[in-house]
Amino acid sequence: MRFQVAVAPSTIDGKGAFSQMHIPAKRKVGELIGEIISLRKGRKIAKTKKRIALVELDYKYALLAADNNNPLRYVNHSCSPNTYMRIFKHHVEFYTLRPIKKSEELTANYGETHHEGKLKCRCNAPNCVGKI
Repeated sequence: MRFQVAVAPSTIDGKGAFSQMHIPAKRKVGELIGEIISLRKGRKIAKTKKRIALVELDYKYALLAADNNNPLRYVNHSCSPNTYMRIFKHHVEFYTLRPIKKSEELTANYGETHHEGKLKCRCNAPNCVGKI
């Protein structure tokens, strides 16, 4: 982790990742770590869970970050995010889109998810599309 991030209750969903310091725009916050598994296995696991830290890396592999203490696994979805996920060679990195204040929740737009647009979005952003 390049910046201090802590896990705390989130108004968006369950737990969230919160900055413990000011983070400038366009900076790498850190990398999500986990187990590289087959995409098929990842989708099978996702069907049985309401919450899961799973990122599809490509057409063959996924990163399962469910069983570790990396706070970035708690980055919640927002339709108006303050970070973005960069997937590069089976690595998932988070970068800031704008300056982030101390104690602000880190969010990312998940894009397409295993929820297939059936999960209600709770980000409360003015531009919220309503579903994930």
